[in-house]
Amino acid sequence: MRGVRGASDDERRAGIPPRVVAWFASTARDLPWRRPGFSAWGTLVSEIMLQQTPVARVIPRLEQWLARWPSPDALAADSPAEAVRAWDRLGYPRRALALHAAAVAISERHGGVVPDDVDALLALPGIGDYTARAVAAFAYGKPVPVVDVNTRRVLARAVAGQGEAGPARTRADLAAMQELLPSDPAEARAFNAGAMELGQTVCVARTPRCEACPIAELCAWRAAGYPDYDGPAAPRQARFEGSDRQVRGLIMRELRHSDTPVPAEVVESLWPDAVQRERALAGLLADGLAVGSPEAGFSLPGSVS
Repeated sequence: MRGVRGASDDERRAGIPPRVVAWFASTARDLPWRRPGFSAWGTLVSEIMLQQTPVARVIPRLEQWLARWPSPDALAADSPAEAVRAWDRLGYPRRALALHAAAVAISERHGGVVPDDVDALLALPGIGDYTARAVAAFAYGKPVPVVDVNTRRVLARAVAGQGEAGPARTRADLAAMQELLPSDPAEARAFNAGAMELGQTVCVARTPRCEACPIAELCAWRAAGYPDYDGPAAPRQARFEGSDRQVRGLIMRELRHSDTPVPAEVVESLWPDAVQRERALAGLLADGLAVGSPEAGFSLPGSVS
């Protein structure tokens, strides 16, 4: 194929998927959810765990989780409190409640089998568009576009010629991926996974390794001389230290480690700022991650006191 300077936009776009698929076939990391025979339930659990959590932290927790609850039925038979305890310090523990609720729904509505249809997956409690599409694509080989932050960065640079993807635009992002998605289900699955892998390991945010990129010759951003991005910025996560998230984490740690309701005075001892502490506790109660009252003490949902 001619270099990007001599190729039309259509030719350049058409060349991206096969190069990414070939690159992924030879360089993909050996991850549990990519191994033959990995279950759809395991894929669902892994996708939820991987949201805003590094791969290295997810793998040991995923293995422990699936050893304890190898099926939706197994998790549904246990309490939400145990799911939250097992989540431990992965962060964003509402995901544990979402997984438990999804397991109950799968057990009750689908005979314990994770559905393979995006709409059916979206109907499960706590399952959003990305997770539904990822399970359909990676567990069942459905040729549907899957877009995460890494995919968006690859598309922004290689196709749109922008250094950054900017704020998420779900409909437009999915349309851009759909335009490139191969019609063959196996190639579509590999392209979905390969685009994510490329963004995670090569086309990274701050120091992209263009010399190792399989589509460098086709990249619109590279061809334009790496222009600075001047569009709207994607929202950035607030600092953890001193945040409500930190206070919530301290309270959750206390609840996870206690088999009986935690007295209000213990909760009060965890953080000196009473206003922030009460706000964090109120948020946990509203999210269903904690139950109780100052008089009765606080515990995880579904705990036996």
